[in-house]
Amino acid sequence: MPETKASYPLEAPGLWVERIGQTRFAAGRPAVFLDRDGTINVDIGYPSEPRQIVLRNQIVPVIQAANQAGLPAIIVTNQSGIARGYFGWDVFAGVNNRVLDLLAERNCFIDMVLACAYHEAGEGVLAANDHPMRKPNPGMLLTAAARLDLDLVGSIILGDKEADIEAGRRAGLSRLFHVKDGADAEQAAMREIQAIGLPRGCSFQRGVRRVPRRASLR
Repeated sequence: MPETKASYPLEAPGLWVERIGQTRFAAGRPAVFLDRDGTINVDIGYPSEPRQIVLRNQIVPVIQAANQAGLPAIIVTNQSGIARGYFGWDVFAGVNNRVLDLLAERNCFIDMVLACAYHEAGEGVLAANDHPMRKPNPGMLLTAAARLDLDLVGSIILGDKEADIEAGRRAGLSRLFHVKDGADAEQAAMREIQAIGLPRGCSFQRGVRRVPRRASLR
């Protein structure tokens, strides 16, 4: 069956934008942006089978901390395998659902997923040189910020590649964490998240946001 915008949350042939869950966030909150392959899950190179997905244990407490602090946890992932014809959005959906399921088993929840399939080595409409949505360009971060009314300057990004860090820098983020084999970056990011904490007068449950009545919601 051909892939269409109606089949998946595609805002363009090479751009996936999916809001996960019903949690509402007060306007002007920072977010925690996360690359996927190599940051959330072990990078095996173009994963195409859900069974291939293994979480990186170091990232679990970071996402848990974001959830507990009431900060949106947002995946921003380049997916050039789609542009190259290695697999389609259907395969991406299956793999990404597995990532989300494994995270949920660890009490970690993602609030939005953005994926860019454009690449200079792509085929057809997905062939694009330096597309604004592809990291290191900041398009995915800016799109998420517009949808959730985020404070980008106060936001955090974690990624395993320089393109992830540069995307955060170009979007104006002030907290940039390059994850490697150790857990130093993850621990530093978790401390930053905990320092931000919940807004005064707020309490939080996943899926239900309790805020003062005067707070602005999006």
